[in-house]
Amino acid sequence: MPAGADKRERGLKVAISYPPLEGGPGVPLLSQNRQFQWFASPTYIYPVVPAYAATMLKDDGFDVLWDDAIAKGLSYREWLSSIRKERPDVIAIETKTPVVKRHWEIIREIKGSEAGGWRPSVVLMGDHVTALPEESMEKSPVDFVLTGGDYDFLLLNLMRSLRLEGRAPLRKDGLEPGIWLRDSEGPPSSTGPFRLDHSLERLPKIDRALTMWRLYSEKNGNFKRLPGTYTMAGRDCWWAGCTFCSWTTLYPRYRVRPPSSVLDEIGELIEVHGVREIMDDTGTFPTGEWLNEFSTGMIERGYGERVLLDCNMRFGAVGKEELRLMKKAGFRLLLFGLESANPKTLERLNKGVTMDEVMRTLRDARSSGLFPHVTIMFGYPWESPEDAMNTIRFGRHLLKKGLAWTVQATVVMPYPGTPLFKYCRDEGLLKTLDWDDYDMRCPVMKTGLRNEETQRLVHKIYSTAFSPEFVIRRLLSLRDREDLKYFLRGGAKVFGHLMDFGWARNVKVNERADYTV
Repeated sequence: MPAGADKRERGLKVAISYPPLEGGPGVPLLSQNRQFQWFASPTYIYPVVPAYAATMLKDDGFDVLWDDAIAKGLSYREWLSSIRKERPDVIAIETKTPVVKRHWEIIREIKGSEAGGWRPSVVLMGDHVTALPEESMEKSPVDFVLTGGDYDFLLLNLMRSLRLEGRAPLRKDGLEPGIWLRDSEGPPSSTGPFRLDHSLERLPKIDRALTMWRLYSEKNGNFKRLPGTYTMAGRDCWWAGCTFCSWTTLYPRYRVRPPSSVLDEIGELIEVHGVREIMDDTGTFPTGEWLNEFSTGMIERGYGERVLLDCNMRFGAVGKEELRLMKKAGFRLLLFGLESANPKTLERLNKGVTMDEVMRTLRDARSSGLFPHVTIMFGYPWESPEDAMNTIRFGRHLLKKGLAWTVQATVVMPYPGTPLFKYCRDEGLLKTLDWDDYDMRCPVMKTGLRNEETQRLVHKIYSTAFSPEFVIRRLLSLRDREDLKYFLRGGAKVFGHLMDFGWARNVKVNERADYTV
Protein backbone atom coordinates (compact mmCIF):
# COMPACT_ATOMS: atom_id res chain seq x y z
CA MET A 1 0.00 0.00 0.00
CA PRO A 2 1.47 3.42 -0.92
CA ALA A 3 2.61 5.65 1.92
CA GLY A 4 -0.34 7.62 3.25
CA ALA A 5 -3.01 5.57 1.45
CA ASP A 6 -4.56 4.44 4.75
CA LYS A 7 -5.00 8.09 5.79
CA ARG A 8 -6.65 8.97 2.50
CA GLU A 9 -9.13 6.12 2.96
CA ARG A 10 -10.17 6.99 6.52
CA GLY A 11 -9.83 10.77 6.20
CA LEU A 12 -7.39 12.98 8.02
CA LYS A 13 -8.15 14.16 11.54
CA VAL A 14 -7.16 17.67 12.56
CA ALA A 15 -7.26 19.21 16.05
CA ILE A 16 -7.48 22.96 16.49
CA SER A 17 -5.89 23.15 19.91
CA TYR A 18 -5.28 25.53 22.76
CA PRO A 19 -3.20 23.42 25.17
CA PRO A 20 -3.28 24.40 28.86
CA LEU A 21 -0.46 26.73 29.89
CA GLU A 22 0.22 25.93 33.50
CA GLY A 23 2.55 27.76 35.86
CA GLY A 24 1.35 31.25 34.99
CA PRO A 25 -0.37 33.65 37.39
CA GLY A 26 -3.90 32.93 36.24
CA VAL A 27 -5.78 32.03 33.07
CA PRO A 28 -4.05 32.88 29.78
CA LEU A 29 -6.11 35.14 27.52
CA LEU A 30 -4.75 33.88 24.22
CA SER A 31 -7.49 33.24 21.66
CA GLN A 32 -8.71 36.07 19.42
CA ASN A 33 -6.60 38.56 21.34
CA ARG A 34 -4.32 41.30 20.10
CA GLN A 35 -2.49 41.61 23.42
CA PHE A 36 -1.81 38.58 25.61
CA GLN A 37 -2.47 38.78 29.32
CA TRP A 38 -2.84 36.46 32.31
CA PHE A 39 -6.24 36.97 33.95
CA ALA A 40 -6.95 36.25 37.61
CA SER A 41 -10.66 36.23 36.78
CA PRO A 42 -11.15 33.74 33.89
CA THR A 43 -12.07 35.42 30.60
CA TYR A 44 -12.59 33.52 27.35
CA ILE A 45 -12.90 35.06 23.90
CA TYR A 46 -14.41 33.04 21.07
CA PRO A 47 -11.65 32.51 18.45
CA VAL A 48 -13.43 33.50 15.25
CA VAL A 49 -10.73 32.81 12.65
CA PRO A 50 -9.92 29.31 14.02
CA ALA A 51 -13.68 28.69 14.15
CA TYR A 52 -13.87 29.47 10.44
CA ALA A 53 -10.97 27.08 9.89
CA ALA A 54 -12.75 24.28 11.76
CA THR A 55 -15.94 24.84 9.78
CA MET A 56 -14.23 24.89 6.38
CA LEU A 57 -12.26 21.75 7.24
CA LYS A 58 -15.39 19.90 8.33
CA ASP A 59 -17.26 21.02 5.21
CA ASP A 60 -14.36 19.65 3.14
CA GLY A 61 -14.65 16.20 4.67
CA PHE A 62 -11.99 16.32 7.38
CA ASP A 63 -12.53 14.95 10.87
CA VAL A 64 -12.26 18.06 13.08
CA LEU A 65 -11.59 18.15 16.82
CA TRP A 66 -12.24 21.47 18.59
CA ASP A 67 -9.68 21.26 21.36
CA ASP A 68 -9.67 24.42 23.50
CA ALA A 69 -8.42 22.90 26.74
CA ILE A 70 -7.98 26.37 28.28
CA ALA A 71 -11.68 27.22 27.97
CA LYS A 72 -12.57 23.67 29.06
CA GLY A 73 -10.48 24.07 32.21
CA LEU A 74 -8.34 20.97 31.63
CA SER A 75 -4.97 20.45 33.26
CA TYR A 76 -1.99 19.91 31.01
CA ARG A 77 -1.80 16.19 31.84
CA GLU A 78 -5.53 15.80 31.19
CA TRP A 79 -5.13 17.50 27.84
CA LEU A 80 -2.07 15.43 26.89
CA SER A 81 -3.89 12.21 27.75
CA SER A 82 -6.92 13.36 25.75
CA ILE A 83 -4.99 14.36 22.63
CA ARG A 84 -3.05 11.09 22.67
CA LYS A 85 -6.33 9.22 22.86
CA GLU A 86 -7.84 11.22 19.98
CA ARG A 87 -4.68 10.70 17.86
CA PRO A 88 -5.21 13.53 15.35
CA ASP A 89 -3.00 13.51 12.28
CA VAL A 90 -2.49 17.26 12.55
CA ILE A 91 -2.53 19.61 15.56
CA ALA A 92 -2.92 23.32 14.77
CA ILE A 93 -2.05 25.78 17.56
CA GLU A 94 -2.52 29.55 17.64
CA THR A 95 0.41 31.14 19.44
CA LYS A 96 1.57 34.56 20.62
CA THR A 97 4.86 36.07 21.72
CA PRO A 98 4.57 35.55 25.52
CA VAL A 99 3.70 31.85 25.21
CA VAL A 100 5.57 30.74 22.11
CA LYS A 101 8.38 29.17 24.19
CA ARG A 102 5.80 27.15 26.12
CA HIS A 103 4.34 25.98 22.81
CA TRP A 104 7.78 24.93 21.62
CA GLU A 105 8.09 22.73 24.75
CA ILE A 106 4.65 21.23 24.14
CA ILE A 107 5.55 20.46 20.52
CA ARG A 108 8.77 18.78 21.66
CA GLU A 109 6.82 16.60 24.09
CA ILE A 110 4.21 15.67 21.48
CA LYS A 111 6.81 14.90 18.82
CA GLY A 112 9.07 13.09 21.26
CA SER A 113 6.52 10.64 22.57
CA GLU A 114 5.24 9.06 19.33
CA ALA A 115 3.02 6.90 21.55
CA GLY A 116 1.89 3.73 19.78
CA GLY A 117 3.19 4.94 16.43
CA TRP A 118 1.25 8.22 16.65
CA ARG A 119 3.30 10.83 14.76
CA PRO A 120 1.19 13.96 14.32
CA SER A 121 2.22 16.95 12.26
CA VAL A 122 2.08 20.21 14.23
CA VAL A 123 1.14 23.62 12.82
CA LEU A 124 1.76 27.01 14.45
CA MET A 125 -0.15 30.13 13.41
CA GLY A 126 -0.60 33.69 14.66
CA ASP A 127 1.10 37.08 14.77
CA HIS A 128 4.37 36.02 16.43
CA VAL A 129 5.17 33.29 13.93
CA THR A 130 4.10 35.61 11.11
CA ALA A 131 6.77 38.06 12.25
CA LEU A 132 9.41 35.40 13.01
CA PRO A 133 8.53 32.18 11.15
CA GLU A 134 12.06 30.80 10.92
CA GLU A 135 12.57 31.12 14.68
CA SER A 136 9.94 28.48 15.52
CA MET A 137 11.24 26.18 12.80
CA GLU A 138 14.71 26.43 14.32
CA LYS A 139 13.77 26.24 18.01
CA SER A 140 11.13 23.52 17.84
CA PRO A 141 10.27 20.45 15.76
CA VAL A 142 7.12 22.13 14.41
CA ASP A 143 6.26 20.86 10.94
CA PHE A 144 4.45 23.89 9.46
CA VAL A 145 4.11 27.60 10.19
CA LEU A 146 1.20 29.55 8.69
CA THR A 147 1.85 33.26 8.28
CA GLY A 148 -0.65 36.06 7.83
CA GLY A 149 -4.16 36.36 9.20
CA ASP A 150 -5.94 34.10 6.73
CA TYR A 151 -4.68 30.98 8.44
CA ASP A 152 -8.15 29.47 8.16
CA PHE A 153 -7.78 29.40 4.38
CA LEU A 154 -4.12 28.35 4.61
CA LEU A 155 -4.90 25.49 6.99
CA LEU A 156 -7.54 24.19 4.60
CA ASN A 157 -5.04 24.40 1.73
CA LEU A 158 -2.40 22.59 3.79
CA MET A 159 -4.80 19.84 4.84
CA ARG A 160 -5.90 19.30 1.24
CA SER A 161 -2.26 18.88 0.24
CA LEU A 162 -1.68 16.40 3.06
CA ARG A 163 -4.78 14.47 2.02
CA LEU A 164 -3.63 14.39 -1.58
CA GLU A 165 -0.02 13.45 -0.96
CA GLY A 166 -0.57 11.50 2.25
CA ARG A 167 2.68 12.49 3.91
CA ALA A 168 5.24 15.21 4.50
CA PRO A 169 7.41 16.67 3.05
CA LEU A 170 4.96 18.20 0.61
CA ARG A 171 5.45 19.60 -2.84
CA LYS A 172 5.32 23.37 -2.73
CA ASP A 173 3.48 23.74 -6.01
CA GLY A 174 0.23 22.74 -4.32
CA LEU A 175 0.60 25.11 -1.39
CA GLU A 176 -0.51 28.72 -1.18
CA PRO A 177 1.96 31.53 -0.37
CA GLY A 178 2.61 32.08 3.32
CA ILE A 179 3.40 28.53 4.47
CA TRP A 180 6.72 27.51 6.03
CA LEU A 181 7.60 23.81 5.97
CA ARG A 182 10.43 21.34 6.37
CA ASP A 183 11.94 19.90 3.24
CA SER A 184 13.34 16.39 3.08
CA GLU A 185 16.79 17.89 2.80
CA GLY A 186 18.17 21.24 3.79
CA PRO A 187 16.79 23.99 6.04
CA PRO A 188 13.10 24.96 6.36
CA SER A 189 11.71 26.99 3.49
CA SER A 190 8.57 28.90 2.60
CA THR A 191 6.14 29.18 -0.26
CA GLY A 192 6.71 32.94 -0.33
CA PRO A 193 5.14 35.96 1.37
CA PHE A 194 1.51 35.52 2.38
CA ARG A 195 -1.17 37.25 0.33
CA LEU A 196 -4.52 38.42 1.65
CA ASP A 197 -6.32 37.63 -1.58
CA HIS A 198 -9.03 35.38 -0.17
CA SER A 199 -12.53 36.74 -0.62
CA LEU A 200 -14.39 36.90 2.69
CA GLU A 201 -17.57 36.23 0.74
CA ARG A 202 -16.36 32.63 0.51
CA LEU A 203 -16.49 32.20 4.26
CA PRO A 204 -19.14 29.74 5.47
CA LYS A 205 -21.48 30.26 8.39
CA ILE A 206 -19.48 29.17 11.41
CA ASP A 207 -20.49 25.81 12.84
CA ARG A 208 -21.10 27.06 16.38
CA ALA A 209 -21.87 23.58 17.75
CA LEU A 210 -18.63 22.13 16.39
CA THR A 211 -16.64 25.02 17.89
CA MET A 212 -18.38 24.88 21.29
CA TRP A 213 -19.40 28.52 21.31
CA ARG A 214 -21.04 28.26 24.72
CA LEU A 215 -17.61 27.78 26.35
CA TYR A 216 -17.05 31.47 25.62
CA SER A 217 -20.58 32.81 26.09
CA GLU A 218 -20.58 33.93 29.72
CA LYS A 219 -17.10 34.49 31.16
CA ASN A 220 -16.50 37.70 29.26
CA GLY A 221 -16.68 41.19 30.74
CA ASN A 222 -17.96 42.77 27.52
CA PHE A 223 -21.33 41.05 27.66
CA LYS A 224 -24.20 42.66 29.54
CA ARG A 225 -26.72 40.10 28.30
CA LEU A 226 -25.95 36.40 28.35
CA PRO A 227 -25.30 34.30 26.40
CA GLY A 228 -23.02 36.33 24.15
CA THR A 229 -20.77 35.49 21.24
CA TYR A 230 -18.41 36.98 18.65
CA THR A 231 -18.51 37.80 14.95
CA MET A 232 -16.06 39.46 12.55
CA ALA A 233 -17.47 41.67 9.81
CA GLY A 234 -13.99 42.34 8.47
CA ARG A 235 -10.27 41.68 8.70
CA ASP A 236 -9.04 43.66 10.47
CA CYS A 237 -8.65 47.46 10.80
CA TRP A 238 -9.10 49.97 8.00
CA TRP A 239 -6.67 52.33 9.76
CA ALA A 240 -4.02 49.60 10.23
CA GLY A 241 -1.46 52.17 11.26
CA CYS A 242 -1.06 51.90 15.04
CA THR A 243 2.62 51.13 15.61
CA PHE A 244 2.03 48.81 18.60
CA CYS A 245 -0.75 46.60 17.19
CA SER A 246 0.33 43.01 16.53
CA TRP A 247 -2.58 42.33 14.19
CA THR A 248 -1.30 44.80 11.62
CA THR A 249 1.32 42.09 11.09
CA LEU A 250 -1.46 39.65 10.22
CA TYR A 251 -3.71 42.02 8.27
CA PRO A 252 -1.86 44.78 6.43
CA ARG A 253 -4.88 45.03 4.10
CA TYR A 254 -8.51 45.59 5.15
CA ARG A 255 -11.38 43.50 3.77
CA VAL A 256 -15.03 43.25 4.75
CA ARG A 257 -17.90 40.83 4.33
CA PRO A 258 -21.10 42.05 2.68
CA PRO A 259 -23.53 43.64 5.19
CA SER A 260 -26.19 41.08 4.20
CA SER A 261 -23.84 38.22 5.14
CA VAL A 262 -23.26 39.62 8.63
CA LEU A 263 -26.98 40.28 9.06
CA ASP A 264 -27.81 36.70 8.09
CA GLU A 265 -25.27 35.44 10.63
CA ILE A 266 -26.78 37.60 13.36
CA GLY A 267 -30.25 36.32 12.49
CA GLU A 268 -29.09 32.74 12.88
CA LEU A 269 -27.39 33.53 16.19
CA ILE A 270 -30.64 34.99 17.49
CA GLU A 271 -33.06 32.39 16.14
CA VAL A 272 -31.05 29.17 16.40
CA HIS A 273 -28.70 29.77 19.34
CA GLY A 274 -30.59 32.29 21.47
CA VAL A 275 -27.70 34.76 21.54
CA ARG A 276 -28.54 38.02 23.32
CA GLU A 277 -25.35 40.05 22.81
CA ILE A 278 -22.73 40.03 20.05
CA MET A 279 -19.25 41.50 20.07
CA ASP A 280 -17.95 42.11 16.57
CA ASP A 281 -14.19 41.86 16.85
CA THR A 282 -13.19 43.47 13.57
CA GLY A 283 -10.22 45.71 14.46
CA THR A 284 -12.29 48.71 13.44
CA PHE A 285 -15.92 48.19 12.48
CA PRO A 286 -16.75 49.26 8.91
CA THR A 287 -18.10 52.79 8.57
CA GLY A 288 -19.61 54.90 5.78
CA GLU A 289 -22.12 53.29 3.44
CA TRP A 290 -21.38 49.82 4.80
CA LEU A 291 -22.36 50.90 8.33
CA ASN A 292 -25.49 52.69 7.13
CA GLU A 293 -26.65 49.64 5.15
CA PHE A 294 -25.89 47.30 8.03
CA SER A 295 -27.60 49.46 10.68
CA THR A 296 -30.67 49.96 8.48
CA GLY A 297 -30.82 46.20 7.96
CA MET A 298 -30.67 45.59 11.73
CA ILE A 299 -33.64 47.93 12.19
CA GLU A 300 -35.72 46.60 9.28
CA ARG A 301 -35.23 42.98 10.32
CA GLY A 302 -36.06 43.78 13.94
CA TYR A 303 -32.75 42.44 15.21
CA GLY A 304 -31.91 45.67 17.03
CA GLU A 305 -34.72 44.99 19.48
CA ARG A 306 -33.58 41.42 20.17
CA VAL A 307 -29.81 41.56 20.50
CA LEU A 308 -27.19 44.03 21.73
CA LEU A 309 -24.15 44.78 19.55
CA ASP A 310 -20.64 45.81 20.62
CA CYS A 311 -17.76 46.71 18.31
CA ASN A 312 -14.34 48.29 18.03
CA MET A 313 -14.38 51.86 16.71
CA ARG A 314 -11.98 54.74 16.09
CA PHE A 315 -12.29 58.23 17.49
CA GLY A 316 -13.56 60.63 14.84
CA ALA A 317 -14.74 57.85 12.52
CA VAL A 318 -18.46 58.35 13.10
CA GLY A 319 -20.57 61.46 13.69
CA LYS A 320 -23.78 62.14 15.59
CA GLU A 321 -26.15 60.88 12.90
CA GLU A 322 -24.29 57.59 12.50
CA LEU A 323 -24.09 57.11 16.26
CA ARG A 324 -27.82 57.66 16.64
CA LEU A 325 -28.50 55.20 13.86
CA MET A 326 -26.21 52.67 15.54
CA LYS A 327 -28.15 53.08 18.78
CA LYS A 328 -31.43 52.35 16.97
CA ALA A 329 -29.77 49.33 15.35
CA GLY A 330 -29.01 47.78 18.74
CA PHE A 331 -25.42 48.88 19.35
CA ARG A 332 -24.50 49.28 23.01
CA LEU A 333 -20.76 49.20 23.76
CA LEU A 334 -18.19 50.93 21.52
CA LEU A 335 -14.54 50.10 22.22
CA PHE A 336 -12.08 52.93 21.52
CA GLY A 337 -8.30 52.69 21.68
CA LEU A 338 -7.02 55.93 23.20
CA GLU A 339 -3.73 54.51 24.58
CA SER A 340 -2.52 57.87 25.98
CA ALA A 341 -3.75 61.38 26.70
CA ASN A 342 -0.47 62.89 25.51
CA PRO A 343 -0.37 64.25 21.94
CA LYS A 344 3.28 63.32 21.44
CA THR A 345 2.50 59.69 22.28
CA LEU A 346 -0.51 59.64 19.97
CA GLU A 347 1.77 60.90 17.21
CA ARG A 348 4.47 58.30 17.91
CA LEU A 349 1.84 55.55 17.93
CA ASN A 350 0.40 56.89 14.65
CA LYS A 351 -3.08 56.95 16.16
CA GLY A 352 -4.23 59.62 13.72
CA VAL A 353 -6.52 61.34 16.25
CA THR A 354 -6.48 64.52 18.30
CA MET A 355 -7.71 65.03 21.84
CA ASP A 356 -10.46 67.29 20.47
CA GLU A 357 -11.71 64.38 18.33
CA VAL A 358 -11.54 62.10 21.37
CA MET A 359 -13.72 64.36 23.49
CA ARG A 360 -16.18 65.10 20.68
CA THR A 361 -16.66 61.41 19.88
CA LEU A 362 -17.18 60.47 23.52
CA ARG A 363 -19.71 63.24 24.09
CA ASP A 364 -21.59 62.33 20.90
CA ALA A 365 -21.60 58.63 21.79
CA ARG A 366 -22.95 59.23 25.29
CA SER A 367 -25.58 61.70 24.10
CA SER A 368 -26.72 59.05 21.60
CA GLY A 369 -27.19 56.53 24.40
CA LEU A 370 -24.09 54.46 23.61
CA PHE A 371 -21.49 53.31 26.10
CA PRO A 372 -17.80 53.97 25.26
CA HIS A 373 -15.10 51.65 26.54
CA VAL A 374 -11.68 53.32 26.40
CA THR A 375 -8.30 51.54 26.46
CA ILE A 376 -5.11 53.17 27.71
CA MET A 377 -1.57 51.88 28.22
CA PHE A 378 1.45 52.72 30.34
CA GLY A 379 5.17 52.03 29.99
CA TYR A 380 6.13 54.13 26.96
CA PRO A 381 9.90 54.75 26.90
CA TRP A 382 9.50 58.39 25.83
CA GLU A 383 6.92 59.37 28.45
CA SER A 384 7.86 61.10 31.71
CA PRO A 385 6.13 60.33 35.03
CA GLU A 386 4.12 63.53 34.55
CA ASP A 387 3.02 62.34 31.09
CA ALA A 388 1.76 59.11 32.63
CA MET A 389 -0.06 61.00 35.39
CA ASN A 390 -1.70 63.15 32.73
CA THR A 391 -3.21 59.99 31.23
CA ILE A 392 -4.28 58.86 34.70
CA ARG A 393 -6.06 62.14 35.35
CA PHE A 394 -7.75 62.05 31.97
CA GLY A 395 -8.91 58.45 32.40
CA ARG A 396 -10.31 59.22 35.85
CA HIS A 397 -12.07 62.28 34.49
CA LEU A 398 -13.74 60.23 31.75
CA LEU A 399 -14.97 57.66 34.27
CA LYS A 400 -16.19 60.09 36.89
CA LYS A 401 -18.05 62.27 34.39
CA GLY A 402 -19.56 59.29 32.63
CA LEU A 403 -17.94 60.07 29.27
CA ALA A 404 -16.38 56.60 29.34
CA TRP A 405 -18.50 53.77 30.67
CA THR A 406 -15.41 51.66 31.34
CA VAL A 407 -11.64 52.16 31.01
CA GLN A 408 -9.17 49.35 30.46
CA ALA A 409 -5.55 49.93 31.48
CA THR A 410 -2.62 47.73 30.50
CA VAL A 411 1.16 47.79 30.07
CA VAL A 412 2.26 48.42 26.48
CA MET A 413 4.10 45.51 24.85
CA PRO A 414 6.27 45.88 21.71
CA TYR A 415 5.48 42.67 19.84
CA PRO A 416 7.83 41.43 17.08
CA GLY A 417 6.71 42.52 13.65
CA THR A 418 5.36 45.87 14.83
CA PRO A 419 7.00 49.25 14.13
CA LEU A 420 7.18 49.81 17.89
CA PHE A 421 9.30 46.68 18.32
CA LYS A 422 11.63 47.74 15.53
CA TYR A 423 11.98 51.24 16.98
CA CYS A 424 12.80 49.93 20.46
CA ARG A 425 15.25 47.36 19.14
CA ASP A 426 17.02 49.89 16.93
CA GLU A 427 17.22 52.44 19.75
CA GLY A 428 18.40 49.93 22.36
CA LEU A 429 15.23 50.36 24.43
CA LEU A 430 14.40 46.69 24.96
CA LYS A 431 15.26 45.27 28.37
CA THR A 432 14.99 41.70 27.13
CA LEU A 433 14.32 39.47 24.16
CA ASP A 434 13.17 36.60 26.34
CA TRP A 435 9.60 36.21 25.08
CA ASP A 436 8.42 34.88 28.46
CA ASP A 437 8.73 38.44 29.76
CA TYR A 438 6.32 39.87 27.17
CA ASP A 439 3.22 38.85 29.11
CA MET A 440 2.36 42.31 30.50
CA ARG A 441 3.38 41.54 34.07
CA CYS A 442 6.08 44.17 33.84
CA PRO A 443 7.50 46.59 31.24
CA VAL A 444 10.02 45.26 28.72
CA MET A 445 10.92 48.71 27.40
CA LYS A 446 13.31 50.99 29.23
CA THR A 447 11.42 53.86 30.87
CA GLY A 448 12.01 56.42 33.56
CA LEU A 449 9.83 54.41 35.96
CA ARG A 450 10.52 51.35 38.07
CA ASN A 451 8.44 48.26 37.31
CA GLU A 452 6.29 48.64 40.40
CA GLU A 453 5.60 52.29 39.56
CA THR A 454 4.22 51.31 36.16
CA GLN A 455 1.98 48.68 37.76
CA ARG A 456 0.81 51.25 40.28
CA LEU A 457 -0.38 53.49 37.44
CA VAL A 458 -2.65 50.70 36.22
CA HIS A 459 -3.96 50.29 39.76
CA LYS A 460 -4.81 53.97 39.94
CA ILE A 461 -7.16 53.70 36.97
CA TYR A 462 -9.01 50.64 38.26
CA SER A 463 -9.27 52.05 41.78
CA THR A 464 -11.40 54.86 40.29
CA ALA A 465 -14.19 52.30 40.04
CA PHE A 466 -14.52 52.53 43.82
CA SER A 467 -14.78 56.32 43.99
CA PRO A 468 -18.14 57.57 45.36
CA GLU A 469 -18.86 59.66 42.25
CA PHE A 470 -18.37 56.69 39.93
CA VAL A 471 -20.31 54.23 42.10
CA ILE A 472 -23.26 56.61 42.53
CA ARG A 473 -23.42 57.27 38.79
CA ARG A 474 -23.48 53.54 38.11
CA LEU A 475 -26.11 52.82 40.74
CA LEU A 476 -28.36 55.53 39.32
CA SER A 477 -28.06 53.89 35.89
CA LEU A 478 -29.51 50.58 37.09
CA ARG A 479 -32.91 49.84 35.57
CA ASP A 480 -33.54 46.13 36.16
CA ARG A 481 -32.12 42.91 37.57
CA GLU A 482 -30.00 42.39 34.46
CA ASP A 483 -28.34 45.78 35.02
CA LEU A 484 -27.59 44.78 38.61
CA LYS A 485 -26.04 41.47 37.58
CA TYR A 486 -23.89 43.25 35.01
CA PHE A 487 -22.81 45.81 37.62
CA LEU A 488 -21.80 43.04 40.04
CA ARG A 489 -19.93 41.12 37.33
CA GLY A 490 -18.12 44.32 36.42
CA GLY A 491 -17.06 44.82 40.03
CA ALA A 492 -15.65 41.31 40.13
CA LYS A 493 -13.71 42.01 36.93
CA VAL A 494 -12.22 45.17 38.47
CA PHE A 495 -11.01 43.17 41.46
CA GLY A 496 -9.55 40.67 39.02
CA HIS A 497 -7.67 43.39 37.13
CA LEU A 498 -6.26 44.72 40.40
CA MET A 499 -4.91 41.23 41.00
CA ASP A 500 -3.66 40.95 37.40
CA PHE A 501 -1.43 43.95 37.98
CA GLY A 502 -0.68 43.29 41.65
CA TRP A 503 2.78 44.35 42.71
CA ALA A 504 3.44 40.99 44.35
CA ARG A 505 2.87 39.31 41.00
CA ASN A 506 5.63 41.25 39.24
CA VAL A 507 8.57 39.37 37.83
CA LYS A 508 12.02 40.80 37.42
CA VAL A 509 12.77 41.37 33.76
CA ASN A 510 16.01 39.79 32.70
CA GLU A 511 18.39 42.42 31.33
CA ARG A 512 20.15 39.76 29.25
CA ALA A 513 18.93 39.17 25.71
CA ASP A 514 18.43 35.43 25.15
CA TYR A 515 17.52 35.69 21.48
CA THR A 516 18.97 37.41 18.48
CA VAL A 517 16.22 38.92 16.37
